[in-house]
Amino acid sequence: MDEAAALGFDHVLLPGTDIPEGFATQAQALGLAILADVQVDRAAMAAADPLLFTALPSPTLDPRHTPERAGTAVVAVVAPDEAEALADWWASRIRGLLDGGAAGVRLLGLNHLPAPLLRPFLIRLRSACPGALLFGWTPGLPWDAITTLPPGTLDLVASSLPWWDGRSDWLWRELDLLRTVAPVVAEAGPHGGPALAALLGDGWLATPDNADAALNRVRTGPLMGCSWSWLLSGAGHPVIALLLTNVPDPRRAARAGIALLNTGGAATVEPGPLLAGVGGSFGPFRAVDGEPFQPGTSLALAPGELRVFTAAVHAGPAAEPLAKEGAERAAAAPRLAIEAPSPCVDGGRFPARRTVGTLVDVEADVIGDGHDTLAAVLRWQAPGHPGWTETRMRLAGNDRWTASFPLERLGVHQYTIEAWRDAFSTYTDELSKKHKAGVPVGLELQEGAALLAAAAARTTRPLQASLTQLVRALPKRDEAGRLAILLAPETATLMQRADDRPFAVTLDQPVLVQAERSGAGYASWYEVFPRSMSDDPARHGTFRDVQRHLPRIRAMGFDVLYFPPIHPIGLKNRKGRNNTLTPGPDDPGSPYAIGSESGGHDALHAELGSIEDFQHLRMAAAEHGLELAMDFAIQCSPDHPWLQQHKDWFNWRPDGTIRYAENPPKKYEDIVNVDFYAPGAVPGLWTALCETVLYWAGQGVRLFRVDNPHTKPLPFWEWMIAEVQTRYPDTVFLAEAFTRPKVMYRLAKAGFSQSYTYFTWRHTKAEFQEYLTELTEGPPREFFRPHFFVNTPDINPVFLQTSGRPGFLIRAALAATLSGLWGVYNGFELCEGAPMPGKEEYLDSEKYEIRAWDWDRPGNIVAEITQLNSIRKLNPALHTHLGITFLEATSDQVLFFEKATPDRANVVLVAILLDPSAAHSATLTVPFWRFSPEPAALDVSDLLAGRYERWHDHSRSVTLTPDRPYAIWRICPAP
Repeated sequence: MDEAAALGFDHVLLPGTDIPEGFATQAQALGLAILADVQVDRAAMAAADPLLFTALPSPTLDPRHTPERAGTAVVAVVAPDEAEALADWWASRIRGLLDGGAAGVRLLGLNHLPAPLLRPFLIRLRSACPGALLFGWTPGLPWDAITTLPPGTLDLVASSLPWWDGRSDWLWRELDLLRTVAPVVAEAGPHGGPALAALLGDGWLATPDNADAALNRVRTGPLMGCSWSWLLSGAGHPVIALLLTNVPDPRRAARAGIALLNTGGAATVEPGPLLAGVGGSFGPFRAVDGEPFQPGTSLALAPGELRVFTAAVHAGPAAEPLAKEGAERAAAAPRLAIEAPSPCVDGGRFPARRTVGTLVDVEADVIGDGHDTLAAVLRWQAPGHPGWTETRMRLAGNDRWTASFPLERLGVHQYTIEAWRDAFSTYTDELSKKHKAGVPVGLELQEGAALLAAAAARTTRPLQASLTQLVRALPKRDEAGRLAILLAPETATLMQRADDRPFAVTLDQPVLVQAERSGAGYASWYEVFPRSMSDDPARHGTFRDVQRHLPRIRAMGFDVLYFPPIHPIGLKNRKGRNNTLTPGPDDPGSPYAIGSESGGHDALHAELGSIEDFQHLRMAAAEHGLELAMDFAIQCSPDHPWLQQHKDWFNWRPDGTIRYAENPPKKYEDIVNVDFYAPGAVPGLWTALCETVLYWAGQGVRLFRVDNPHTKPLPFWEWMIAEVQTRYPDTVFLAEAFTRPKVMYRLAKAGFSQSYTYFTWRHTKAEFQEYLTELTEGPPREFFRPHFFVNTPDINPVFLQTSGRPGFLIRAALAATLSGLWGVYNGFELCEGAPMPGKEEYLDSEKYEIRAWDWDRPGNIVAEITQLNSIRKLNPALHTHLGITFLEATSDQVLFFEKATPDRANVVLVAILLDPSAAHSATLTVPFWRFSPEPAALDVSDLLAGRYERWHDHSRSVTLTPDRPYAIWRICPAP
């Protein structure tokens, strides 16, 4: 016990139930709590209750029982009341251990209890031993049994880390599952050792052979309180990279750490791809010794090495606004030209979009006359940073120059490029060529001395001293000696520093790059109508009702919960069921008819609850790893207060009425639109709308889905989004714009981080390939992020109306793997597709009535969605729509593609059947050649079946059926 306390442990686990005399007193003096082992599935025969246990013969011949169990009694309970009686029997013994000084017990043998009886047994044991620490030994328990355990039943549960093979995905899935029950304790296994055990759980179980004080110092030092872990590296990577936070949702964390544990041979880690998954909420990560963990660096890890980096939450947005003026103009006559900088959107008019933690690879053509040697630098400025950082660019070929800079904080960065005639490099290039050709260079040597002298004259110490020393040395050397000095690399370095950059030219204005949090590019959205979450069509749901559904939604792997408008609903022209004009007295109306005497866009519909209820839901959602998204719909019911208070914000007809909203052939008699350019609308309406968004941002909302933004002025969006993001840089706007492509793209340029797309109406192999190629290889790749919603309350896709369960599986797989952003409107997981006859709308639409859903409806695809979201989470290649390559499949009904991270550390292959009515076979061309060097074989993980294979052939046959319409593999070169 002295050694355990000295090493920093706070609990001691004793095998068996005997606590030596005086042991508890000594443990208490050392600050240690004692846990004893209890084997709940067996007992000594002499003490066993014959109603609860069955004696085994001694010696036992039953092969299921080991010899040490001979002469004992094993549990024999088959009903819940018997399980509760067993709990009472053990509770009396546990209370005896507590009286003897134990703080609690480890419950062994839970996996030998009948799975249906586990829940009543533990609930009864918890109530009978309220003061005991109950540590459930959960390895070996079926996962479906674990899901039945209510939180709080156990104080601790155990990870199956000792049985992990070092690459399978199940460990991370188990960790997510166990944390829904209780804090997790990990015991060291062959892969990752004590370090992974100490980092992975809320606690770790050591033995005298592997107890490590250094690991406890890490847990109580730089990572104090950071007990929640998130996998940043792809599952199966030998270097395990974990994000460690102090709360379940990293977006709400006050501090965080990144731990790198090398479980393989010597390895090099690039921070950029890992930081891209952190979320952008933290400042730069640094080690205790100050070493930075940032894009553009490279960290070497020895076998078994553990490295830890920590960061605090960002203090907030920069106090000073970004400068709006252009970059410095050319300082002299422009003998040089800088063309085609990339990334660059509309000549720098709008920012390119990236996420925090990534490197921005900048390229540009630098062109000059003659044979002069040119030089170029990339300069960049982070938001709120007063100065510019500069790095040399390198010539990549064909006058194309390149360099990179890191995005370390949220906000709009800017970069520029400067190029000039490098006089000294031009001179040394000519001198070297003439000397090698045997041309006399006496005069050229004099010119070189003059160049050095001029550089020394225009510089200051200590550079001046170094150049002066070279100038003085030249006359003392013969021709060979002077050549050696002038052509020396050290001389070139000094002259680079002293270069006065003649004929320098810069970009006309800085190019903008907006760094957004990772949730702007990678998220899984789930949409519900809060009023339907009572699960009773006769009762209006509340925010408290929504809270009951949070575990179900999070269990499917979604991380964003999105609500249609939650504001007061008008009465005038209220719609009835299925969009009729004759509502009944109990019809709730469409939530898009915003505004009543109770308030407008900054108020809540009273039946949903108060602002305090909303905040309670938001915080509860955050505890479940869910972020709330709100709908921002700029439209008013005829009862909206603005029609009385601000009549000059509307366009009135000659008879004193306002035209109701239309989108032919659709009519919306229950809403009217504001007029952004009405005589009194500027600036009052504009600022009122902006203040509305700022109000909800102040309530903690950072995700806004904007209804029909293409029907509002583009200058309004550019101004309003910039104002909001200046104050709340982590705010993300999603454009619900089903309109012409160029209008959708202009909205993205104006500030929308995400956009709905034409995904709903893409069905054939050629259509998907053409559309994704446009989004990933054309100009939109720099600014447009597609959000693939599979359905919406407004759109019941024809494909889903007729394709049954296979169709829903197909669309889920397409959306979840093609884009980093996908979403579902509830009911999709239940394969809801009953249409309004002849329309792409739902029958009994939830927009006009309160629905009650059977969340366990037979034939649902909840398990498949859960698996897809888990695969997305564990594979960074699926966190974006970029990095896609379409591959050859011999059937037109099979879409086959690769998704890969830029460094190809994570490569995923996906094959999806497009025909929901019949099976199709295809020969797939496996992309061995996309690895460099090309491997002889690939190691393959079947991410759906959990199998591992090795592929040697460049072609592979696959048969996809309506019941199993997709296959997903992760590949890497075989050793």
